[in-house]
Amino acid sequence: MRGLRFAFGPFVLDPGAGTLLRNGDTVAVSHRGLQLLAALVERPGEILGKAELMDAAWPGMAVEEGNLTVQISQLRKLLGITADGDDWIVTVPRVGYRFIGVIEQLSGAMPKSLPLPDKPSIAVLPFVNIGDDPAQESFADGLTEDLITDLSRTRGLFVIARNSAFAYKGKAMNARAIAEELGVRYLLEGSARRIAGRVRINAQLVDAVNGDHLWAERFDRSLDDIFAVQDEVTGKIVEALLGRLRAPPPRNRPKSLEAYDLCVRARKLMDDSPQTAQEAHLMLTRAIALDPDYAEAYRWLAMNHWMGWVHSGGPTEPARGIALDLARRAVALDPNDAGCRWILAYLLSYERSFAEADAEFAKAIELDPNEADTFAALSDIAVLAGRVGEGLEHIAKAFRLNPFPPGWYYLVRGQAQYAAGEYAAAVETLRRDETYRTSSRRFLAASLAQLGRLDEARVEAELFLVGNPRFTIGHWAMTEPFRDAAMLEHFIDGYRKAGFPE
Repeated sequence: MRGLRFAFGPFVLDPGAGTLLRNGDTVAVSHRGLQLLAALVERPGEILGKAELMDAAWPGMAVEEGNLTVQISQLRKLLGITADGDDWIVTVPRVGYRFIGVIEQLSGAMPKSLPLPDKPSIAVLPFVNIGDDPAQESFADGLTEDLITDLSRTRGLFVIARNSAFAYKGKAMNARAIAEELGVRYLLEGSARRIAGRVRINAQLVDAVNGDHLWAERFDRSLDDIFAVQDEVTGKIVEALLGRLRAPPPRNRPKSLEAYDLCVRARKLMDDSPQTAQEAHLMLTRAIALDPDYAEAYRWLAMNHWMGWVHSGGPTEPARGIALDLARRAVALDPNDAGCRWILAYLLSYERSFAEADAEFAKAIELDPNEADTFAALSDIAVLAGRVGEGLEHIAKAFRLNPFPPGWYYLVRGQAQYAAGEYAAAVETLRRDETYRTSSRRFLAASLAQLGRLDEARVEAELFLVGNPRFTIGHWAMTEPFRDAAMLEHFIDGYRKAGFPE
């Protein structure tokens, strides 16, 4: 989080800026690696359990323990050994890990808080599951996500995206500090308990600037009324912040709570590994079988196919066709869902149905001006169309709405910076992403090559090809949705200099 820097040995860690320096030079470390290191150095000498660390690096997601082991191993390689010849991070068998270095908290100017928008701004913090059953955690998470979506669709509000809100899950921080980090004035906090066919929800709206509680209420209802409760909470918050109700178009709600739970759980699994994404695929398929009219399940299943996890080797032609059909089905079931719209728009761009794609992107923004993923996806497509300035503006807006975003935002920003000729900035951005697992390495290699750092570029190209052995410049050029010949040639030039196969 913002506002703290930690020095140990030759290193300075700035979690807020997302940087690790060794003797003043930037160390390339993954986003999740930074989150793990921050969790450890904030409590030097303490044993942090594996579950706690996984929640720090993968908030709100169910991941395999092996992912933690891999990230810790990579951190150890990056940090080397202490002056005493020991590892900075020590394994406590069957329990977790401990950071053994001496930490100095640095004084001096702290990063500036994000400026408040010119409209009422709010973040919905993850609702706390106060029931005895840990399995109900997904219910509390789903409630949080739905409230974010509902508020996000209200014009006149500025709403922080889910990914950034869930960065605070399980963390004890005061309201003012959170609001300053996110650049918002208001926070919605709450808890949920689901038991024996009933649900109890406590919610309160806080003005983080002066500490006032603007609204608070407890709901004790039948579980069948859960979506009505969500609508009621949303309406009361909008009324409190805007002074009057401004109801957006109605959403498609699931008819099966089991399908709803499956969809919430699947969303946490999709982008972590091929194994967990396969599990997500099964959950989403089951959700659709339980509720064939549940638009959101089709939306996420479309994205899961597109990501190439279910069909190994990347987004093959069959996977693309299946994904597009699912996305069209999602929009048909819920034409008022901006998430369904932007996913369809993105897939249509890859089919080169550009006019239809542009219309879907515009409709998505009209329906939800706070949907950060829409702007991130639109940035990608705008850059490939040669509209680089527009692409940079879109990804900047996405980051403002989602200050702690998923890794693919860094890929999109780095691509836009490369397209603008800002190669050094692109290198810095792309090294923030988890390049070991994503497509970022090809843009990183091209950026390094354009800077004349050919040895580094070729190393990155070789590492990319290890995970993508069938990659060629020609095939890539045919499959990407370029609309601008000069922009295509600009990327090809960087790839050639980096040594990618033709």
